[in-house]
This record gives sequence, C-alpha cells and structure tokens, in this order.
Amino acid sequence: MRIAVLKRDQCKNGINCNFICGRVCPINRTGKECIIIGEDNKPLISEELCTGCGICPKKCPFKAISIIGLPEELKKDIIHQYGENAFRLFRLPYPRENSVTGIIGQNGMGKTTIVKIFSGELIPNFGNFKEEGNKEKVLEYYSGLALYDFFYALYENEINVVHKPQYVDLLPKAVKGNVGDLLKKVDEKGDFHSIVEKLELEEAIERDIDKISGGELQRVAIAACLLKDADFYILDEPSSYLDVKQRLNVARLIREIAKDRRVLVVEHDLVVLDYLADYVNMMYGSVGAYGIVSHPRLVRQGINVYLQGYLKEENIRFRDEPVKFEVRPPSEGWGGEILLTYSDLKKNYNGFSLEVEGGEIRRGEVIGAVGPNATGKTTFVKMLANIIKPDVGIVDLKIKVSYKPQYIKPDENITVLEALNKAVDISSGIFQTEISNYLDLEFLYERQMGDLSGGELQRVAIAICLGREADIYLLDEPSAYLDVEQRLKVAKMIRRVMEKREATGIVVDHDILFIDYISDRIMAFYGKPGVKGYSTKPLNMREGMNAFLKDIGVTFRRDKDTGRPRINKEGSKKDREQKDKGEYYYR
Repeated sequence: MRIAVLKRDQCKNGINCNFICGRVCPINRTGKECIIIGEDNKPLISEELCTGCGICPKKCPFKAISIIGLPEELKKDIIHQYGENAFRLFRLPYPRENSVTGIIGQNGMGKTTIVKIFSGELIPNFGNFKEEGNKEKVLEYYSGLALYDFFYALYENEINVVHKPQYVDLLPKAVKGNVGDLLKKVDEKGDFHSIVEKLELEEAIERDIDKISGGELQRVAIAACLLKDADFYILDEPSSYLDVKQRLNVARLIREIAKDRRVLVVEHDLVVLDYLADYVNMMYGSVGAYGIVSHPRLVRQGINVYLQGYLKEENIRFRDEPVKFEVRPPSEGWGGEILLTYSDLKKNYNGFSLEVEGGEIRRGEVIGAVGPNATGKTTFVKMLANIIKPDVGIVDLKIKVSYKPQYIKPDENITVLEALNKAVDISSGIFQTEISNYLDLEFLYERQMGDLSGGELQRVAIAICLGREADIYLLDEPSAYLDVEQRLKVAKMIRRVMEKREATGIVVDHDILFIDYISDRIMAFYGKPGVKGYSTKPLNMREGMNAFLKDIGVTFRRDKDTGRPRINKEGSKKDREQKDKGEYYYR
C-alpha cells in the first residue's frame, strides 16, 4: 500500500521551484499524468500510478511531499482521510468504561482527529474523502466490535460527551464574564464548591475570565468540563500551564470522575499520564502524513514501550534508540570550575516577596528549577539575566547570558529564517548539527513568525537562546507546547549543547520526567504562591528533589525496567515507607 501526501502549508504553488516535482517524475516523462497541477495550483499525485521511486520528495525544496509505503493489511484499518494526498488516520482507541484511557504520541499524528470523532464533531469517511462521513457506514464498520455500542449510543443521542479543548488560551475570546458565574451556569451535578476547592480556584472565581492567568484558565476549563453531567469526558492536554502540584490535583480529580464514567486523556507529561491513566494507546506514523493507533496496553507497560520505541506485536520501530534514565544514585554535582556566585537575594514587588539562598553555579552543569507557580522561579531567572535587579544581594554577572523567557512575543511580520538570522549565526556547525536538526527548523524557515503554532514558536525560541554564544543559558519552561517526542529531543539537545559549548544551563520546568532527564542539580522553590517565595541554593539531585517533593507531599520511585520517575500511589506501602524514611526522591 503506497500513500502520497502533500503538506499543503509547506507547498509554495510552484514559486521558486516551477513545480519541479512534476518535471522530475519518471511516470510523467512517459506521457502519463502521475503528478498534475490541481485547481488550487498545488500538485496532485496519483497513488495508483506512483511507483514510489522517491525522486519528487528529494527534489521538492520545501519538503512538502511524502511518498510512504505501508503494509497492505492497513487498507482495512483506515478510519478517516481529509482529502486527496492528505492526512489519514488508521484505527481508533477503545475508551473503556470506568477507566481512564490515555493517548501519547507526536503532534500531527491524528490525536485531534480522534477527539473530534469521539465527540461526534467528525464522522469517519473510511478513506472515501469524496463523500461526507455516514453514520450508517460507521455502525456497519464496527458491527460486532466493542465500539459499535458506543457509536450507536452517540449517534442516537443516548450518551452525552463533553470535551475540554487543547487551546484554553482562546477561551476569553469565546466567553465573557465572571468565572464563578460561568462555572455555575454549566454545573449540572451540583459540585461547584467541591470542584472549585479541589482545583484551588477560590481566588479566580471572583475575577473576569479575561483577567486570569494561563494556569487558572486551564483549571477553569477542566472545572467546566467536569461540572457537566456526561457519560464520556475527553480532556485534551489538561496539564498545560499547570505546576506539578496542580497537575496531581487534576489527575486525582479525573480519576474520581472515571470511577463510573469513560475518560479519554491526551497528555504529553508522561509522569502525570502514568499516575492518571489505566490504559494507554500510542500513536506512530509520519507527522502530517498519517497516524496509526497502537493496540492498548496497561499504562506502565505502554509508557515503557513508548520509551523503548519498539512495538513488538506490530513489529514496528519508531525510535532509533531507546530513552534511558540513569539508575545510579543521584549525582553529587559537577566538580567543574565555579562560573557564577551570588549572595542571598531578596526581591519585593507588586505585593510579592522572594528570598533566594546564596549559591554557586559551575561550568558544564544543568540546573533544574522546580516549584509551584508564582513562587519566584521566573523572578530569579530574570535576576540572573540582569532584566531585574535584586533589592538585597549581589549577582556577579561578568559573563555572557542567553535567556529564553516563559512567554514568547515574536515579531509577527518576519519569517523564521529572518528571525534566526537576526539573532544567531545559523551557518555555524553547532547550530546546524546540534540545534536545527534536533528541532526540525528547516521546515519552518519560510513561515511567518505570526503564523506559528505554540509548539513551533517554542522550538524557534529555544533555537535562538541556544544558538547564541554564552556562558549561561536560562530557559524558562522550554517543554511548554511540545509533545513527548519533542521534549525528549530538547532535553538531549540542551545537554549536548552545554557539553559542546562548555557552558551551563538553568532550566525552569514543571515536567518532572524532563527535569529528571536533564538535570545535574536542583533548586527547589516553595512558599505561598503570589505572596511569598523561597528557594534553596543549587543542591544535589537527591537533596533538592527531596525538599521539593516533601513540600508537595508526594513520593517518587524509579521504574525497574526503564529507570524513569514514577509517582507512588498516595497511601500505598511504598509511599508510606519512603515518607517514614524522609526519602521522597526515588532511590
């Protein structure tokens, strides 16, 4: 089975290429029409005539064409195709009753398509893109299978499906008014006060929805979803914008809801997904071209298989090498030269105060900064970046600093290539081999900065930060908007760049797996969010993670097969044992 895919946003309609794809096609040269120009002035590729020679994908200067060979048996598994030479989805997961089913995989693999199908917004066409989807054909396709009952009930309006969208930052454009009033309007179960308390929204409900932070918007969207009396809840990336404590609160609440409901969760934080889900389906394929849903697995097994990168039953390898976590005891820190020292620091502004214990930063290490939102992590990073000055204390900044802020505000009227050229030397070997290739930037060069998605903009911002010559690289929430695969790539890339440049990285993030994978030492922030924050000096991983995890009241262990961090179930034997010993960090 051969599929031809044209990534329409990358194709330039013959500009600067004169439709080279059609001119180099061997079939076209015989007089047949394998590649023609369609009504929208973009190429149309005949999958029946295409021989899979691979010439047109190599010659296309914009990498807009993919010719892919797939197993013939997948023909019967195609669920939806968006058009000729367009993305197609193979298979669907089966969300079980009284359980949480998780989906993991790269962006552009069809997760949003799955969400639309299960919510009833999209009716599958089973590859017949010339006709609209038909409910009768869906029921016929799934006759005798587990999903038949679900789709029958969905199409007969016998079940109610509620969906929390991925992009919660768009909510203020869709609805207006006081948060408390908006949530009370959708409360169909009388759980308003309970949900507000569990999601720590007491202060937010007094404000208008366009006046609250991204983290509060996320929790309001989750509350609005869970307050509705539904049979099936779908939550798309519920952990975005949230700190670790808030992510765990959300996970506990979703598990409560799932005791007598179906729940489907799309999530990129593997620690949270492991804690939250009962079963997991992986998605593999080619970004923007096709996505295949794997068979379901128990969550621990599924995440381990995902990190391993090999699906034994399907005989598919989708990662060149497995992701491994150090099983050795936590590092005691690097013995390298001291790059920067700072005294005890204090900063007060807008009713918030921060106190940071003085410390030193060594050349060549990566320091992770963890803690709840609004406890001063960004303030500390800005002091190191010399953007704001401490009220008390001194930061010895006789070094070059490169800073990626938490919130990225691009110049919308320039291309990615222009933005990169203004900031860094993109012709340097380290930029090409260690940054651009890892972040797949080449495919974004001709795009306008204002047209980029959140994840694409994040990758460009990381590239600009790491592309500069500096002694210290400060990255505030680099995993935001990135999928699992991109997070793992970025973590590996940051470590490699620090080694190549003999520089130091300080990384603020809420993804514990990301921080565990990348860090040599840890700074733990704690306090009362928005009022007062405290921070330790950089500590070894064991000491720093113990301080952080004790503050939020959870314990971690290592998975025996992969060495990855896993949260102990609250009150479990392992959890009690570690708390009694004061060992909140996995041994």
